[in-house]
Amino acid sequence: MKMEFHTADAEATLLAWWLDELDESQSNEIEEHLFGCEACSATLRELIALRDATRRALLEGKFATAVSPRFLQQLKDSGLRIREYRVPAGGSVACTITPDDDLVASRLEAPLAGVRQLDLIFDDGGTQHRAAHIPFDAAANEVTVIPPVAVIRGWKSATQRMRLVAVNLGAERVIGEYTFNHSHF
Repeated sequence: MKMEFHTADAEATLLAWWLDELDESQSNEIEEHLFGCEACSATLRELIALRDATRRALLEGKFATAVSPRFLQQLKDSGLRIREYRVPAGGSVACTITPDDDLVASRLEAPLAGVRQLDLIFDDGGTQHRAAHIPFDAAANEVTVIPPVAVIRGWKSATQRMRLVAVNLGAERVIGEYTFNHSHF
């Protein structure tokens, strides 16, 4: 199969190559193309720079995000120390972050079968933030969230709540509520 370059899907193809998601023949074809095409090489450099900037902001604790289990594993494999908490729908957990932790990950269990769009609502005791269209794997029945560690490190003790909301044609349905009782290490 001959791969098409310089199409609307070029960035997705380069990203799949960079993430090692292609078979060997496709990977070899892209590598050969990259040696001769400055435009595609520049696009790849931009994607890598974006990834690096996003990773820095995540590690600095500037934002919360939902991530795939694979991405979380890649962070661990790169040597990051990640404290994890698994919470069932309707459950709560006592949690903390230590000076030795780089990140905290919350694994929110939820019935995701049939869910097409999933939003996450954070409530930090009065202030709500909504992340729309978060990534999820319906078969896993779990969403992995990395909260902003810079914010968490500043708490002495606090209660944070998260809600997973299934959205379908404008209608919303809460499929899981989670309570995190933070204490300072």
